[in-house]
Amino acid sequence: MGKVRNLLAFDLGASNGRAILGQFDGERITMRELHRFENNYIEMNGVFYWDTPYLFNQLKQGLNAFKQGQFGDLDAFGIDTWGVDYGLLDRNGHLAGVPRSYRLGTQADIDAVKAQIPADVLYQRSGIDTGLTFNTLYQLYRRKRENDVALEVADTMLLTPDLLGYFLTGAKGTEYTIATTTQLYNPTTRNWDWETIDQLGLPRKIFTKIDPTGTIRGYLRRELCEEIGLNPAAFVAVGSHDTASAVAAIPGTGSFAFCSSGTWSLFGAEMDKPVLTPEAAAMGFSNEGTIQGTYRPLRNIVGMWIIQECRRDWIKNGINISWDGVVQEAQKAEPLRSIINPDAPEFYAGGNMEKKIQDFCRRTNQPVPETIGQVARCVYESLALKYRNALEGLEKMKGERIDSLNIVGGPINNRFLDQLIADSLDRKVVTGPIEGAAMGNLLTQAMALGDIANLDQLRQVVRNSEAVTTWEPHHTQQWEEAYQKLLTLL
Repeated sequence: MGKVRNLLAFDLGASNGRAILGQFDGERITMRELHRFENNYIEMNGVFYWDTPYLFNQLKQGLNAFKQGQFGDLDAFGIDTWGVDYGLLDRNGHLAGVPRSYRLGTQADIDAVKAQIPADVLYQRSGIDTGLTFNTLYQLYRRKRENDVALEVADTMLLTPDLLGYFLTGAKGTEYTIATTTQLYNPTTRNWDWETIDQLGLPRKIFTKIDPTGTIRGYLRRELCEEIGLNPAAFVAVGSHDTASAVAAIPGTGSFAFCSSGTWSLFGAEMDKPVLTPEAAAMGFSNEGTIQGTYRPLRNIVGMWIIQECRRDWIKNGINISWDGVVQEAQKAEPLRSIINPDAPEFYAGGNMEKKIQDFCRRTNQPVPETIGQVARCVYESLALKYRNALEGLEKMKGERIDSLNIVGGPINNRFLDQLIADSLDRKVVTGPIEGAAMGNLLTQAMALGDIANLDQLRQVVRNSEAVTTWEPHHTQQWEEAYQKLLTLL
């Protein structure tokens, strides 16, 4: 390949977002962060919303940062975000109301759908865990039940990355991997789950065509090009669910599981076909899409959210502790003293997280963690044990041993936690790349432009470009006893 490609990944999580430049020479990719911004949901009048105009403006600032950097022309850009959330557009293409946040979901939303369609039927149709309050299906049916005006006037539903892409390009569409997060996609028919949509009386017209990952959907709008001073760069529908992009960038070989680590831990493995068995449903596995059009049965585990909330409370209470400080305190605390189930319902909502952990331990007759170190160690070790539970479930589904776990995402900087995970699993753990989602996003753009032939070649570029770290396990009887305790808490 001749010239170096300039590619721009917008990687948005449920707490922050970045614009990351990738420069690809055909064999290696180098990455640099151009812009970073906060992203927080906002509560108004009892409803949780995303500030979509603010997010759109931050993407424009990312494009502007590229222009100011004088890197030349921008070849392509792509957007990946968290799953399930969406915006509604009216017939004029404008937002019909402010996009809602998945944090609004309740058990009542699930119950209302299951009163119409049994859980086992829902799982057979979508392959998505039916117990997740935030699924798009439940969000939309809630609005239907509330006679929501925005849903009544809506002409189009676009999931968050497709919505932001539409505002930048004017092109509408739904990318495959993000569609699979909604519980409204049928992996057997490989289309929207029209049966469920019709049974619940949701409007068919709002669902757009589903694009394969790697489709060039459109180009930067002329008005934006003129305003920023940019060329009309191609908009690639990358693995726009951030987990799909992160998994694409995992340099794993052999029989490996993956974990995309962040506010949520998404723990799974790649398979050619969806697993729609009652056993998979009972274990809470969701069959989400890969960038190559196959499936990755995975479990949503509450990840760094719990410790993020604890630290937020500590800082609010005047204890200004850094992440390194939290880890140092945890290392000093007694190992495997108290265990929580990170997915217990009380940990899902924010606020008073330390007290919720203490109440859980008290209720389950365990020593109550009092210090920052005891609380943090309890959270980290509980997460490591929960990973083991997910790994065992995956092995049952695959019918074979999984030899290693590949973890990507920012939390792999926590080397203490990396070792705890290896010790808990009694498996080799490989960490890296840190910027997994952004790297997968960028390299899928390169694939769409014809510079990378397939996923194998994409992962070879990752190996060429990024150093990874391997953690060997030190498994003890104490870990076995702690795991048995976790199983009783589940």
